[in-house]
Amino acid sequence: MDAPSLTVEQVNTLDRDAFVARFGGVFEHSPWVAEVVWAHRPWQDRAALHGAMCAAIQAAPLERRLELIRAHPDLVGRAALAGTLTRASAGEQAAAGLDLGRLSADEIARFTAANTAYHARFGFPFVICARENPKSAILAGFTRRLGNDRDVEIATALGEIEKIAYYRLVDSIDETE
Repeated sequence: MDAPSLTVEQVNTLDRDAFVARFGGVFEHSPWVAEVVWAHRPWQDRAALHGAMCAAIQAAPLERRLELIRAHPDLVGRAALAGTLTRASAGEQAAAGLDLGRLSADEIARFTAANTAYHARFGFPFVICARENPKSAILAGFTRRLGNDRDVEIATALGEIEKIAYYRLVDSIDETE
């Protein structure tokens, strides 16, 4: 999020279009989440907004939740290699040491193979909160999570997406007094 942080009070006063413009990217390429929750204002704090957003996702039909998972880029994937990640995703991957300037050719190949295996098994990208995991934990996560069944992995990916969204809200909403 590039704009200056807002207070929760300021967030609560945004009209629908401004709210969706500001928070539509909290869930990667999924402004529908912000569109759904806008009508549920006001929120007491950032956590309440996050909870409303997560509840909107949990209430969505399975196909909509799968679209949300599929909206996320592969880690060290095509979008990263082409330089087309969203600013938020690029920053998150860089924070985990996944920016191309710090990865060896062998590491890029390992991520490519892991992404391919994961997609083949589940039909969507591997999603993990990069802000909470270093590169080694992310690579280990691929191996560990490939053993999950699809329902467990859908739930796991959605849980990771909720964490990512929370950090994006932290970047956007100031709760300091």
